[in-house]
Amino acid sequence: MDHAKVLRLFDQDMREGARPDGPGVRVERVGPVVRRIGTEQGWNGVLWSSLDAAGADAAIAEQTRYFTGLGRSFEWKLYGHDGPADLGRRLLAAGFTAEPEETVMVAEPAGTGGPGGLTDPALDAARPDGVRIVPVTDPAGVDLVADVHERAFGTDSTRLRHDLLAGLSGDAGTAGDVVAVVALAGTEPVSAARMELLPGTRFAGLWGGGTVEGWRGRGIYRALVAHRARIAAERGYPYLQVDASDMSRPILARLGFEPLTTTTPYVYEPTV
Repeated sequence: MDHAKVLRLFDQDMREGARPDGPGVRVERVGPVVRRIGTEQGWNGVLWSSLDAAGADAAIAEQTRYFTGLGRSFEWKLYGHDGPADLGRRLLAAGFTAEPEETVMVAEPAGTGGPGGLTDPALDAARPDGVRIVPVTDPAGVDLVADVHERAFGTDSTRLRHDLLAGLSGDAGTAGDVVAVVALAGTEPVSAARMELLPGTRFAGLWGGGTVEGWRGRGIYRALVAHRARIAAERGYPYLQVDASDMSRPILARLGFEPLTTTTPYVYEPTV
C-alpha cells in the first residue's frame, strides 16, 4: 500500500472534504478548520485543521466559543500528522481532556482490484457454532446493538442509539448508508458492529465492533469484519478504515489492515 497516497486520500475524503453524514448534520469550513455540527444528542467536533504555531491558539479559542455558544460538548479529533507538533498540548491547556489514542488502520477489500486486500483465508473461517450474523433493520435491532455496546465497552449507548435510529428513519438527506449487524448466540446478542458508507468517498468506515466478555477469542469480531468487508467490496469502496483500539489492532493486522496514522479524541465540556 502507498501509505502517503492513501493518507492524502483519507484527509481529502473524510476530513477536509467531509460532507454531512446524517439528518440535521452540517459540515462547515471556517478558515483552517473543518467542523461537524450534529444534533444535541449526536457527535459535534473538529474533523480537520491546518494550523501553525502562530494561529493554533486562536483557532482553538474560536471553536471553543462556537460550540460553547451552542451549549454543546465537542471533540477535537487530532491526528498524528496534524500540526503544529504541540497541538495536543495546546488543547490540554485550553481545557480539553484527552481520551486514549487509537490507530487508524486501512485495508483494501478483497475483490476491489487493489494489489493488497483482505485475502487472508482466516476471513472466511467459519463462525462459532450457534452464532449467526443478523442485519439491523428496526428499533428492536438497535436495542440489541446498544445492549452489546454497553456490555462490551462499559459506556453509555445514548448517542449510538440516536444515530442508528436516525439512520433507520429514512430521512437521512445527503447521508450515506449505515450498515449495522449483530451477532446472536441463540437469542443472546454477543457482538455488534456498524459500517458507514458515504457516497463520493473512497473509504468505508468500520465502527463499534465489540464482543461481550465470555465470547471473545472465538472469531466473532473477525467474522463481523469479513461480513462488512464483503458489503463494501460489492458497493465498490476501495478502502476500509478503522480507528483501532489496542485490543483490536493485532486482530486487524492479522487480517491485512495496515496502520496509517493515529488519532486522539480531545473532548471539551462547557462549564455550566
